[in-house]
Amino acid sequence: MLDKTARIAVLVSGGGTNLQAILDAQQSGIIKSGRVSLVISNNKDAYALTRAKNAGVECAVIEKTADFERNIVDCLERHGIDLIVLAGFMCILSKDFTARYSERIINVHPSLIPAFCGRGFYGLHVHEAALARGVKLTGATVHFVNEIPDGGRIIAQKAVEIKEGDTPEILQKRVMEQAEWIILPQAVEKVSKELTEAKQ
Repeated sequence: MLDKTARIAVLVSGGGTNLQAILDAQQSGIIKSGRVSLVISNNKDAYALTRAKNAGVECAVIEKTADFERNIVDCLERHGIDLIVLAGFMCILSKDFTARYSERIINVHPSLIPAFCGRGFYGLHVHEAALARGVKLTGATVHFVNEIPDGGRIIAQKAVEIKEGDTPEILQKRVMEQAEWIILPQAVEKVSKELTEAKQ
């Protein structure tokens, strides 16, 4: 059974709520074609590492040095990783790195791409921009990662309503609960299934 399951690495920098959504979806059977085998963080204090340890997942801390990407690649290769999920990973990866894992890296972004995306649009900045623009709908997008920030092929999107009186923090929470935590696990399953079928 194990060899028919995609080995997943989740790259994190912070609290790990999206990692938790993936782990929960694995537990509940939404994700059955893949298994989180490794969590890598560039921040040794990331709470996501605690979440991973609580789930019995192996962790690695790789801090930003001149050999940052080389060290990540070495770690991924050692663990035989098939799919990389960026879940609140606050580092932009180079063209060399993304090309090496073409169509094998996915990211969740808290807007409906192409709105409010690209360099500088991350975390609360995205929700601040949506509220400042006065849009009535926002949401989340899961996409493949290439060298252009938020520029890869879209896998899934889900819309979320913006309500009167929303603050960036309230909107961030609603987008997570109503979009990110739903479509990210679904996309992980979809891509894991495609990767395992391609290997057979």
